[in-house]
Amino acid sequence: MRKLYVLLLCLFLASQATPSYAADNGSWSVFPVSTKLAARPYFYLSADPGTTLEDKVTVANKTGEPLTFRLYAADAYNTVRDGGFAVRTLKEKQRGVGAWARPARSRVTVPAHGSVTVPFTLRVPEKAEPGDHPGALVALDERIDAGDGALAMGVQRAVAARIYLRVGGPTMPAISVEKVRITHHQPLVPGLGDSTATISYTLRNTGNVTLNPKVQLKAEGLFGRTLLSRGLTKIPSELLPGQRVRLSEPWRGAPQLDWGEVTLTASAHDTRESASASFFALPWLVAAVLGAALVGALLVIRARRGGSWPWTSGERQRRSWPWVFRARRGRARRSVPAPPSPPELPTPSRRRSSPSARP
Repeated sequence: MRKLYVLLLCLFLASQATPSYAADNGSWSVFPVSTKLAARPYFYLSADPGTTLEDKVTVANKTGEPLTFRLYAADAYNTVRDGGFAVRTLKEKQRGVGAWARPARSRVTVPAHGSVTVPFTLRVPEKAEPGDHPGALVALDERIDAGDGALAMGVQRAVAARIYLRVGGPTMPAISVEKVRITHHQPLVPGLGDSTATISYTLRNTGNVTLNPKVQLKAEGLFGRTLLSRGLTKIPSELLPGQRVRLSEPWRGAPQLDWGEVTLTASAHDTRESASASFFALPWLVAAVLGAALVGALLVIRARRGGSWPWTSGERQRRSWPWVFRARRGRARRSVPAPPSPPELPTPSRRRSSPSARP
């Protein structure tokens, strides 16, 4: 059977290997060239629109054989699933750092247990927007590791050194919380089982600088009772400009019968925003009993009204059967005799003279 290969880009952006500041996957690492003062964990660059920067990146090979890499610049973004730091692939369109930075060599072969340093140039356009423009320099192994079996999956690995570029101009930190939803998971019979809920929301960076957000969750029940209040930990450590992340938070021990509101408050440097959603917790069995009681009450009222539903009385009955009410109104009216007409006055006659009376 023909094998199916799927290309996966595995991006490693953290490292515990030597040097400690290098992005590393155990086989090779990528890191900025160290300065005389100190080693740099990432590229921290600052430039005004229309300027050009020059720097160098080092690719180190930790294996016992030479490795060849495709070296390119890429834009960074937050993953939708958990908000992690990720970069665009080689085939994706680049609009920021990925389009502005150019390494001196697009392919580099690194000897076994050796390293190669490659200069790169970053040209900031004249019309570049102010604020943060995150990206990375990526060393991509173009080899695809084939899997085994009838259906194989190929894996392609890459390592990248982050670039944090800030373009001069006014900065505006801004964050928003959107689309707050709450879903209840309750037992069929109240009290026989745990009641949980899932609170989902969208965290969005609407400004032009990278944020380190904090999110506070608060739930209130009837009469303003505080049911839950805590800070959330499953949030991205960096929320890049223009990025949005869909997140969820479990709520164990959620109320089984209550009516209230959930509020999420996101804050970062000089910005704060909140969003809320109402909830109505009602077990399925209670809902079924209440629904059956309501239907029974309506049937009783209908029987007492002679087969008519209570909400069809009054004006709605008149609209439903207008001919009935017209007929009733017609039978109820009495004919009123018309008043007699006044007698006609006689028309006065004028005396005519006879021809014999003329002179």
